[in-house]
Amino acid sequence: MAENSTNVRAKLALWGLRTLAMSSGAVAPGLTAVWADGLFRRPMRPRRSKTAEGVLARGQPKRLRWGGEEVAMWSWGEGPRVLLVHGWSGYGGQLTAFVEPLVAAGYSVVTYDAPAHGKSTGRTSSLPEMAEVVAEVAESVGGVSAVVAHSLGAAATAVAMRDGLRVGRAVFVSPPADPRHGIQAFARELGFSDEVWMRMEQRIEKKFSVKLVDLTLPHFVPSLGHVPLHVFHDVEDREVSVMDGEAVAHAWPGARLTLTEGLGHNRILYAPNVVSQAVAFLREAPRVADVAPASVETLASVVQAPAARSPLRLVHNR
Repeated sequence: MAENSTNVRAKLALWGLRTLAMSSGAVAPGLTAVWADGLFRRPMRPRRSKTAEGVLARGQPKRLRWGGEEVAMWSWGEGPRVLLVHGWSGYGGQLTAFVEPLVAAGYSVVTYDAPAHGKSTGRTSSLPEMAEVVAEVAESVGGVSAVVAHSLGAAATAVAMRDGLRVGRAVFVSPPADPRHGIQAFARELGFSDEVWMRMEQRIEKKFSVKLVDLTLPHFVPSLGHVPLHVFHDVEDREVSVMDGEAVAHAWPGARLTLTEGLGHNRILYAPNVVSQAVAFLREAPRVADVAPASVETLASVVQAPAARSPLRLVHNR
């Protein structure tokens, strides 16, 4: 009953926002865009799982100052450093399934909560800011040999790499291809007009002195082909379309693409076969810089499903 009551209140609140968005957008699209921009750049802080909290509690904590905010960080193990990067409205603990296998493989692991996320301070964030934080965290630990990044964190990592972050290998899980899709989806969800979301884009571009088209991954990742990349994406992902992951993998020279079924946007981070294949990929020997794109082949491996669900298979590997 309590859960149903919470759902009802959430739906009523969303209905109220939609009503306000549609009415204000029709009367004052400029002012509405200011309001919408503030809402859009304010991530949610989800409830943290006990499992993730347990792993974080065993890590070495650290605080990093960035842009007037305090960034919460954790590290484990010794060896070449692997950075775990969460996505929008996420937190570093969401990638802790990778910690033990990476430490066992001889790596040092670092993760963090981006500003306005998790246990870090701040109220608003954005893709350009998240990209800067990826680079800042990497520099603060003396550089990283590899990155495992989820969702918008993958886009932020790609932007940071474009702007000079040095990484030997990368794993992207559920990466978005175009940040403008997120703005448009947000506007549709709340009922903002096309004029409002276009003004939102203009405000963001002016604020961060950037053209959003320049943050579209397929436009710039062809220059990152010297870094081996493995993309994992679920065909049933409702938050970031699988077509985004495919677009990123096809644009990135030599990238490997693995599609899964039934894991969605977040559970894919905990699938044993996804984690094990990602770790195995990071452990592969360095390759020559210029290689032809890998061919598509069928995988025989199976991702073990949660209880009461049928086995989930990895669809194919590119």
